[in-house]
Amino acid sequence: MKLKKLATAALLAGWAFTSSAAVDTDKISEVINASMTRFDVPGMAVAIVENDKVVFAKGFGVANLDTNSKVNKDTLFGIASNTKAFTSAALAKLVDEGKLSWDDRVIDHLPEFRLYDPYVTREMRIRDLLSHRSGLGLGQGDLMIWPSTDKSVADILSGLKYLKPASSFRSQYAYNNLMFVTAGEVVARISGMSWNDYIEKNILQPLNMTNSRAGFSRIAKNNKNWAIGHIPMDGKLHPFFVNYLEDFRGAGAIASSVNDMSQWLRTQLAGGKMPNGEQLFSEKQQAQMWHPHITSLASKSAYEAYHQQFRGYGLGWSIEDYHGVKKLAHGGGILGMVSQVTLLPEKNVGIVILSNQQAFSALSAVTHEVLEDVLELEDKDWVEELAKKHFAGKEKAYANAVPKAPTDIQPQLPNINYTGTLHDDWYGDVIVEELDGKLRIDFTHTKRLKGELEHYTGNTFIVKWDEKLLEADAFIRFSMSADNRVESAKMNAVSTQVTDFSFDFRNLDLKAK
Repeated sequence: MKLKKLATAALLAGWAFTSSAAVDTDKISEVINASMTRFDVPGMAVAIVENDKVVFAKGFGVANLDTNSKVNKDTLFGIASNTKAFTSAALAKLVDEGKLSWDDRVIDHLPEFRLYDPYVTREMRIRDLLSHRSGLGLGQGDLMIWPSTDKSVADILSGLKYLKPASSFRSQYAYNNLMFVTAGEVVARISGMSWNDYIEKNILQPLNMTNSRAGFSRIAKNNKNWAIGHIPMDGKLHPFFVNYLEDFRGAGAIASSVNDMSQWLRTQLAGGKMPNGEQLFSEKQQAQMWHPHITSLASKSAYEAYHQQFRGYGLGWSIEDYHGVKKLAHGGGILGMVSQVTLLPEKNVGIVILSNQQAFSALSAVTHEVLEDVLELEDKDWVEELAKKHFAGKEKAYANAVPKAPTDIQPQLPNINYTGTLHDDWYGDVIVEELDGKLRIDFTHTKRLKGELEHYTGNTFIVKWDEKLLEADAFIRFSMSADNRVESAKMNAVSTQVTDFSFDFRNLDLKAK
């Protein structure tokens, strides 16, 4: 009976109750190099934690192809959406301190918070912000923060009420960043300091994550050891700087290294106890964060690959089973840079991978190889297995990215007929003007969203952004009045397979001012 009670307590607390096989670090180094070569990744950093020890922490390749600076275990990358678990942990600390409950209404802490549906506004709880079940669609409203805008938190909160829900409240999983921005503001209101300050003072510093910062602009000026993203186009890699999603705040703004992130992994695997022996958050709150708050159908391909039986999302964590053990994980993506964190609590193993090229498959190949060692699974060449799928999918996606020629090409009206200011209630103003005989479009809150309108047919054009590396060409369809002036416009990406979902042009409802 005592043994049974001990086992039950261990599993509830997230402690390891079975030992894992030792990770073959020499083999992992070989796999990392092979993966970088196969997927054309300039730089990668990897850390592995096993039984509360950092057994592997190394950098590979270069941080920036222009400078040829090397990646090491302290090189900073934007961890993007792996920030979400930090925002959840910040709220967990505040729950432990009795300053809020997971089931508090959001409007009790943010009185100005409003969503499109008054019922959802009234019933939205703190835990709903963190579990992608708000009813908003995939990436809906992201153009308020992506790719870097001039909007304040107040502007973002003000825009939420204009976003029409994609599904009913708590009925479907749909990944949404704005709810985590909102959650970050809850942290700020309750703590009396900015989200950035709270994360640094109450999580990063206690964890001795000395180089990490809650925003690119906060990196120490004398620290030049940070990576830049790279985007593949036309057969070569193009260095591409972004500020590590600073506008995403609680949804994606943290800059970190694998050396620092290893302390985060150790704390997660120890039920919230930091390497210094102090408790960052309680095991009780970790159980909340690691509990599926919404589920989605298991993938057939994932079942074939690793026997996935279920998958869901907790509070800042994706949750699934992997060959019969519980796996906590999350990915993060920026233009030209991706990250991946994976935990197997039952085996007391954690992995973090940071890279400066947007090939998730390269990271997944390394992760699967580590887990293969840990679980003593049949040996597979994960690099080649995932490369085949990755490049076949990429080839198909890019083949379909070119818009098909219209079957009936209708002439356009004179350029002047399309000019003017369009307004969307949640984004703001979009200006269409004629310059040097060409139609230009300007998303006034977003420096990188300026481009030229190329006629497609009739009153439909294709927006060709000045920055081609965005890979976000979009259709714009003007609706005209009886006197052939613009009344409204709708937009959508030319290719949903190539264009990042955060370019949510489809959710704009542009009206002439």
